[in-house]
Amino acid sequence: MAPIRLELRRKNFPLLKRKSFLLVKLIAVAFAIFVFCEFLIYYLVIFQCNWPELKTPVHDKGQWIPEPVLKAMFLADTHLLGEVRGHWLDKLRREWQMERAFQTALWWLQPEVVFILGDVFDEGKWSSSQAWDDDVERFQKIFRHPQNVQLKVVAGNHDVGFHYQMSTYRVKRFEKAFKSEKLFSWKGINFVMVNSVALEGDGCSICSETEAELIKISHKLNCSRKLVPPSSRCGAEQALPSSAPVLLQHYPLYRTSDANCSGEDAAPPEERNIPFKEKYDVLSQEASHKLLWWLQPRLILSGHTHSACEVTHGDGVPEVSIPSFSWRNRNNPSFIMGSITSTDYSLSKCHLPLEDTVLATYCGAVVVLLALILAHFELLALPLLFGWNLLRKYKVM
Repeated sequence: MAPIRLELRRKNFPLLKRKSFLLVKLIAVAFAIFVFCEFLIYYLVIFQCNWPELKTPVHDKGQWIPEPVLKAMFLADTHLLGEVRGHWLDKLRREWQMERAFQTALWWLQPEVVFILGDVFDEGKWSSSQAWDDDVERFQKIFRHPQNVQLKVVAGNHDVGFHYQMSTYRVKRFEKAFKSEKLFSWKGINFVMVNSVALEGDGCSICSETEAELIKISHKLNCSRKLVPPSSRCGAEQALPSSAPVLLQHYPLYRTSDANCSGEDAAPPEERNIPFKEKYDVLSQEASHKLLWWLQPRLILSGHTHSACEVTHGDGVPEVSIPSFSWRNRNNPSFIMGSITSTDYSLSKCHLPLEDTVLATYCGAVVVLLALILAHFELLALPLLFGWNLLRKYKVM
């Protein structure tokens, strides 16, 4: 009896060994695909991004010296899902994508400051205090950054509500969470960050306060650039850099549509000619003229449309609309990299991995795993033979 059992064990050992080897191969392939899709692909794509070159020397005491360059990242419309409309799988997938993209970009590009141009959250306009705190905690985890990197956030309509939903409570809650600033200066560069939702122009208390603050900022900037009469009171104001500001906001300035926008991350062709609604898709013409008049910016960056666009306003002031950073809104998210000095700037775009590429890779992996299983059990030839017979039969008919 014992010799028979020993013989059976010897016969079963190769079969067990083959099964174990198959399992190891399947696990290895699955693990490799997972690591590629969830980690490596972000490095492979973002490694192709580099800061735009900017060489604008300054004449000082008979010598040309380079100006200090500020490396700034601009992204928009992250739309972190809330407890009402946020499916757990959607949250997990899209927030992981944004976290990996942001952390990879920080590690590789090492920006000095990051600006997020509104709609950080998807449900901030109606979330409860507890839901808001939970969303802010998730945001801080996803967009964590070292102390030497500054993070500045601008309010969007999904953060504080459209004008008819906006309240002092929601605005203050947002400003407290993100330590919001209206005016930020660094390396001789002035950034003006506007709550564009409050530029309705109907005299509401929040709108009036926002306009009053912008007028004060305008006066400070004009004093620094000596664009006011000598009789104006500028001496008591804290000196600002004398450069024209960069205007940052969520809503774009007024434009009729995206008809003149182009590029792979512009709005789809069937949507570009749809007219924009003032105070909903873009700022009103009146609010746009006021901002240009008050601040006289040299560059404007905005979000909201989820698509890329470049337009020129007034006396040649360029505006760049930044696409959404999330797969939830675009198959091809991106962000803007800016090399900025007090007198010049240069922008370039950094694309993130395509969601379709990741999904196609996973589908291809499933096919490979099935092929390995069929080959192991010597069944791979059967589907091929069946297909060949069908093809021959079809030709005969």
